[in-house]
Amino acid sequence: MTLTLASPGDLHHLEELVARESHAKQRDRYRAVLLVASEQLEGDEIAKRLGRSPRFVDEWVSRYRRGGINALQPRKQPGRRPKLTVEQEQKLKQRLDAGARKEDGVCTLRGRDIVKIIEEEFGVIHTLGGIYDVLRRIGYSSLVPRPRHRKNDPLAMEQFTTTRAPFLLAR
Repeated sequence: MTLTLASPGDLHHLEELVARESHAKQRDRYRAVLLVASEQLEGDEIAKRLGRSPRFVDEWVSRYRRGGINALQPRKQPGRRPKLTVEQEQKLKQRLDAGARKEDGVCTLRGRDIVKIIEEEFGVIHTLGGIYDVLRRIGYSSLVPRPRHRKNDPLAMEQFTTTRAPFLLAR
């Protein structure tokens, strides 16, 4: 396997990068190209020396050929596309901001209730664990304050916290 260097100074630059790189996988990418360029070794021999697969070596050498040293940097992986579209997420936010409806049968929406709403209103099936990721992504927290009882008296609570009971007074 022969390799023509993209730039005359690449051999020295690759040696420097190998010496400085602390991330093992990235260092092996540089070393694979360096070994092909400097020692003219075959992919299988380089793979044995690096403890990597021949496919790994071929991939990174071909990336170097296509784009030079900069092509040896890993790309951000795209990940899975969200199940809900942006419009559906906006509708879900509006639905959550409006709170629980009478037909929901609950006073506060929980994760399992949101899973049910998404399935019924959008036709999208989510797991309970996945719904918390959706909520976090659209700016919601699964933590909510405890609901207050309908017979709660705010004035009585204020009096309780501001006035001391007679038996607690210091003598």
